[in-house]
Amino acid sequence: MKEEKQKKIVVPNLIVGLGNPESKYDKTRHNIGFEIVDYLADKWGFSWQKNSKFNALFCEGIAPHRQKVRLLKPLTYMNRSGQSVRAVIDWYKLSLDDLLIVYDDMDIPLGKIRLRLSGSAGGHNGMKSIISHVGGQKFPRCRIGIGKSEGKKETIGHVLGKFSSSEAPIIQDLMDVTQSAIELSLKDGIEKAMSLYN
Repeated sequence: MKEEKQKKIVVPNLIVGLGNPESKYDKTRHNIGFEIVDYLADKWGFSWQKNSKFNALFCEGIAPHRQKVRLLKPLTYMNRSGQSVRAVIDWYKLSLDDLLIVYDDMDIPLGKIRLRLSGSAGGHNGMKSIISHVGGQKFPRCRIGIGKSEGKKETIGHVLGKFSSSEAPIIQDLMDVTQSAIELSLKDGIEKAMSLYN
């Protein structure tokens, strides 16, 4: 077999946190994507601006490793997140490889993260919307473990519920780990971060 050509290193340019915009959703499990990008903006000294063209909160700047990065929080509600993502892609002429979508996943234990270069929506309405608006699922994502609910009936309550006080230290660690993983992906690419943080 011939040696594979040097693989392109996939480095995020637009990091999108998924969540719902109303204050009643603040700090809920489903909004962990918003929390992560808020955390990054804070650590990197970026300031959010409302952008009506994108129907989102948006900021950009130089992240660690001297990489220009854009952060996005769609204000469309979760199930229409794709509209906002599509608007940014079109405006900046980005490719799907430039994306990194950060969102909650019940199938991953609380406090763990999973980086992937592509994949299905896995039942997540925000991801379904993005896949349909960008016309494919080959884009990087960072799934944030929020743990499973106790019973089937409680799933919605679990996802839209807030983290308990006993979970707070786990969430703080999770923020730090996710920041480190994303900063490594900005420096050495998503695959390198996958190999160390998954």
